[in-house]
Amino acid sequence: MLGPLLVVGLAVAAFVGFNIGGSSTGVAFGPAVGSDVVSKLGAAALMAAFALLGGWTVGRNVVATMGGDIVPAELFTLGASVGVLFFVGLALLVSNLFGVPASTSMTAVGAIAGLGVAAGNIDWGVMGRIVSWWLVAPIIAFWVCAVVGRYLYPYLDVWFRIDQSEGPLLEYRRAASIPYPVPAANTNRRELVSSVLVVVIGCYMAFSAGASNVANAVAPLVGSEAITTDQGILLAGGAIALGAFTIARRTLDTVGNDLTDLPLLAALIVEVVSASLITFLSYLGIPASLAVSATMCIVGLGWGRATRVVKVRNAASAAMRGGKTDASARQGGEASTPMSVNALTAESDEVQKIGEEDPAELSTGDLFDPSATGRVVVLWILTPSISAVASFLLFEFVPIYG
Repeated sequence: MLGPLLVVGLAVAAFVGFNIGGSSTGVAFGPAVGSDVVSKLGAAALMAAFALLGGWTVGRNVVATMGGDIVPAELFTLGASVGVLFFVGLALLVSNLFGVPASTSMTAVGAIAGLGVAAGNIDWGVMGRIVSWWLVAPIIAFWVCAVVGRYLYPYLDVWFRIDQSEGPLLEYRRAASIPYPVPAANTNRRELVSSVLVVVIGCYMAFSAGASNVANAVAPLVGSEAITTDQGILLAGGAIALGAFTIARRTLDTVGNDLTDLPLLAALIVEVVSASLITFLSYLGIPASLAVSATMCIVGLGWGRATRVVKVRNAASAAMRGGKTDASARQGGEASTPMSVNALTAESDEVQKIGEEDPAELSTGDLFDPSATGRVVVLWILTPSISAVASFLLFEFVPIYG
């Protein structure tokens, strides 16, 4: 029989999963919806299916880590589990208020760590491994995309540019009474392949989101043995699906239509790199942030693209001289190159060599805004820290753990 406290715990877990579905669907399928490759309803259905698949397979490792490896599972009484989940929900509120994609994974780990410190029973080896990956993963995301932006992006832009023809992508014909899709009259093979790729990458992103985020909603309840792992994954998957079919419509509009500064190719590169990194960490059982990795991918891709105006040897020699690079001199600027969203949106059928691209074309605007980036990084550190301290104070003065 369900007790009142368990009902509260299930409701809080469902609330967390609901918000995860609302935010993650836009990140995963915004490019596909914005390019009219898939509808909002189709995006929600794909998100629900692949997030559940990610949680059911790779996500089990993260549930195990958060539900019994950081602190012993016996500390997760039902009351303690509800307290930890409360701080995860609080992180979602903070991220929405400040407009920063704060990590629910990091905040959940912070709350669990606070519980462990208050109880005097925490595995610092596991915590050290998790925090180490928190530091390393964004650096990897940045540099992988920086290399892609500097050396590969212009070629990818020429080879895989996604141009849309007039009219619908697909038409439907019937074999007997069964409808089946075929390419529309104006759809060429390149457009069809590119569109399919957009959807496949969105499904991969949804899989990664489920693998990393299911544990945020249910790991404490699983650790307390109030529900089984299978029940927890189904609960989180259902809540994510509900969020995908409801509040995700607004995030799909925002990511798919309003954020026009990031072109489709760049969005797909960001999705592939960040989803691959988070899926790998989920396989290792490391709770990590998809939002943090994706943001660092965007910054790295823009930074790498904009630095194509300067050759490495010229930048190094300018640094040794304390002077300006040739490209900077042409701009009348300093040796550092401003980052720009236009560095990602510039298109050409002919790829210029590194050091020969027009600085004016690649470095107008501020993609890499130090003040904005600093604010984001501070909040990434602040939210799990606040969660850990608040959790410690709660469980120190109200010892409701086992």
